[in-house]
Amino acid sequence: MHDDDIQTDPAGPVLVAGGYGTVGAELARLAAGDWPLLLTGRTPERGREVAAATGAEVRRWDLADPEPFRARVRAVVGTVNDPDDRILRAALRGGVPYVDVTRWTARLQRALAVAALTPPRAPVLLSSAWMGGVTALVAAALADELGGAASVEIAVRYDLKDRAGADSVEFMDRLGLDYEATEGGERRMVVPLSDAGSVAVGGHRTKVARIDTPEQFTLPLSLGVDTATTRIGFSSAASTSALLALRRTGFFRWGRGDRFTKLRRSLLYAPGDGGEARFRVDVRGRAGGHRSAVVSDPAGQAHLTAVGAWCGLRRVLGADGSPPPVGVAFPEAAPAPRDVLPALESAGVAVDVT
Repeated sequence: MHDDDIQTDPAGPVLVAGGYGTVGAELARLAAGDWPLLLTGRTPERGREVAAATGAEVRRWDLADPEPFRARVRAVVGTVNDPDDRILRAALRGGVPYVDVTRWTARLQRALAVAALTPPRAPVLLSSAWMGGVTALVAAALADELGGAASVEIAVRYDLKDRAGADSVEFMDRLGLDYEATEGGERRMVVPLSDAGSVAVGGHRTKVARIDTPEQFTLPLSLGVDTATTRIGFSSAASTSALLALRRTGFFRWGRGDRFTKLRRSLLYAPGDGGEARFRVDVRGRAGGHRSAVVSDPAGQAHLTAVGAWCGLRRVLGADGSPPPVGVAFPEAAPAPRDVLPALESAGVAVDVT
């Protein structure tokens, strides 16, 4: 057990754990005009450039090091993997508003259990739906327009030329694990990379297949949808076809141990100089009707994820004018839906609704 001590201070900085990583640095640039910042990570020297550009303080907090970390802050944002819930536990003990954008479904479910054992005294926003919760935010906005949603289908186009941190392809480690999803009001087990099909995402015809993402767990709970589906495809059709072929060989089941981690991640982790993040959300209304939105961020997936974290941070600090809720919430249940799309567009994200 770690003795980290993070206490709430309304006049203190916002602590961004992993604050000079790929996503953390983007968030620091977005948030620097709103709040003072404290950026943490394993190697503070790597954060000097981001700190100079944003006026932030940089300190060392290595989550694998037992040395306790102490700070007084107004909020905490986790932009780095927190496998032992160290950041979450410290925020809960200190009554500090908390936003997390890094958890896959099983880890999000565990976070709910941790929060149940240490009931929050401040807002706790588990915003780990794809792209920092932006998929769920858009789904909520479209559902609000329709007066309620019966189904949500999300198609992600993953640009292999985009900048990306090593954690961004962690989902490769879960492609050998079936997961539970809701379809037609019933829970069923889904095989990753199954149910392949072709979808137009922002003018790009993209082959997509099923993937485990947290919004498929949260949307039926928070929006009451009967079906929640997320599929992913890649900017290279050959890469998508290769992954589907590997699934048919059973590679993601027999090759899911630590021995093959490097190989699995190398299949997709080849970050480039930059690309465009795109996804599509289709929502069918419970009383009829349909809305579709294509979301595009020319600054790439790290920026779009940071925009999701920035929206979450504004929510837990009440910066959007709404009183922040105490306790655990998901992104689609937290904001006023009418404010979602303008907020995204103000951050440079294009949203085309039809």
